[in-house]
Amino acid sequence: MTANRLLLKFAARSPQLVFWTIALGLFSALFNTVGTALIIPVILGYLDPNRPLPGPLLKILKVTGTQGDHQFFVLMGVVLLLIGLKNTATYIGSLTGARLTQTLTSSIRSDGLKLLLDVDLEYYSANKIGDIVNQMGGEIGRTADSIKAAIQIITTVMTILVFLVSLLLISWQLTLASTGLLLIVSIANQYFIRQAKRSGKDLSSSSANYSIALLETLSGIRLVKSSGQESTQYQKLTQHIRDRELAERQSQANYAIVNPINEVAGVVVVLVVVVLGKLILSTHTATAPSYLITYLLFLFRMLPSIGQLNGLRSQFANTSPSVQIVNAFLSQTDKPIMLQGPQLYADLREGIRFENIWFKYPTSQDWILRGVTLDLPKGTTLALVGSSGAGKSTLADLLPRFYDCQKGEILLDGQAIQAFNLPSLRRSMGIVSQETFLFNASVFDNIAYGCENVKFDDVVAAAQRANAYEFIEKLPEGFDTQIGDRGVMLSGGQRQRLAIARALLRDPDILILDEATSALDTVSERLVQQAIDELSRDRTVLVIAHRLSTIQNADQIAVFDRGEVVEVGKHDELLARQGLYANLYNMQFGESATPELPELPEPVTL
Repeated sequence: MTANRLLLKFAARSPQLVFWTIALGLFSALFNTVGTALIIPVILGYLDPNRPLPGPLLKILKVTGTQGDHQFFVLMGVVLLLIGLKNTATYIGSLTGARLTQTLTSSIRSDGLKLLLDVDLEYYSANKIGDIVNQMGGEIGRTADSIKAAIQIITTVMTILVFLVSLLLISWQLTLASTGLLLIVSIANQYFIRQAKRSGKDLSSSSANYSIALLETLSGIRLVKSSGQESTQYQKLTQHIRDRELAERQSQANYAIVNPINEVAGVVVVLVVVVLGKLILSTHTATAPSYLITYLLFLFRMLPSIGQLNGLRSQFANTSPSVQIVNAFLSQTDKPIMLQGPQLYADLREGIRFENIWFKYPTSQDWILRGVTLDLPKGTTLALVGSSGAGKSTLADLLPRFYDCQKGEILLDGQAIQAFNLPSLRRSMGIVSQETFLFNASVFDNIAYGCENVKFDDVVAAAQRANAYEFIEKLPEGFDTQIGDRGVMLSGGQRQRLAIARALLRDPDILILDEATSALDTVSERLVQQAIDELSRDRTVLVIAHRLSTIQNADQIAVFDRGEVVEVGKHDELLARQGLYANLYNMQFGESATPELPELPEPVTL
């Protein structure tokens, strides 16, 4: 889709607003033209009562039945009425145009949000979040302004055409001369329009750089402070601010110079028309002054519209880079959007099979998984172990279809995973990872996230089973406590237990645990592990473990090395083979048994 088609697509979503914006602009132009046409004859008739009135004015007097001295006051009232109607149409048109802009902005942003929720995780790996935020904010706003400017260009052109017809009726010779002069002015404006487009690109680029730098700084504020880099980051951000300010200043300076230049050019055109008018209308000595005054009045009323048109062209050129950016942003042809099947996922009856899985990330040439074949029967636990980068988390990400493998397939009860409806499939899975994400909301809202019509008692029960109830009750407002951005007010273990409570509340059929205890201290690990044991009960579990002490009771343990499964078996069997698993185990514990952890109260089971 081209940028122009994008503008037409979104404008077509609000046809009534577009129609009334243009129609009101046309009404304003007509009322303005007719009112202007009547002013001079009415004034001249008032100053010289013996002067014959034009036919249209006589018809107005006949309709109103007015005669004598009052007729000119009636005509003046008609002129004022027309001017009032013109300004009323202009006012309502401005309100309609503003509503159109707001509607367009909301519509484009809604499409952008829908796209961001539909694309795969691969898209976020290849794009910076700050750039996405900038596109959803400033660039979409400028795109809506571009559509509004395009509609205003249409209404302004109609206004100019109405005035132009009136000028032709008065004197086609003067109109040809003045039109030629005004075309020269418009051509001269092309330089500023090109400059406006260039400054628009600079403004979009500097805005994106600032948004990216600011978001990265805020996301990594802990690292910034721990490294003592506040001053350095401040200098970088202020430089981005200065770059954006400079780009915006250049854009505004270019836009601001258009009107003064057009005004000076308009005065020059008027002076030339006066000189030419005297020569052209010299044969009409009696009526030449009134003709020339009427012509000049029309011309004066038209010149602001021409200046406005040139300004709108400059504004349209300035925002056109944003239209191109948003057009590329909303395009689905170059974005990874996962296809899904029509079948709603119900529950797991037999088990899961990973059949000869080969996978590599789109930005990499190396295979992350190489021919992985594993079975995970219903109600059992399969643990994945191995060194970092061996492919464990990648395999886990394939199960909820965050990515699709290039070769092989994942089967649920013998059926390819691509046959299922994605939302229904993912709702059946609970995922607890090492880096738990919590919203800047209350404890209750975070536990209940993803569930509808949740009862408070159910949330409390989930918190108790996750070993989270005790610390929640000690918070200032209990379950209503706001936990800050990403749950910053809570410890790592507390955040993990909230995530487990959330998974318990959802009651998932399949559970994925991705090193959920690897970053915790000993006490927190025991609390979280007890919660995980409660969560894993009677479920089909795929667990990735760094600490081998947490998966010794797994039904199966698959050992990964460089994307391949090199060993499969139970804990004791793998130790007896003296292979890679035994080496990993001895690296963690030496020749001793698993170290004893302090005893803690058993979790509450309801």
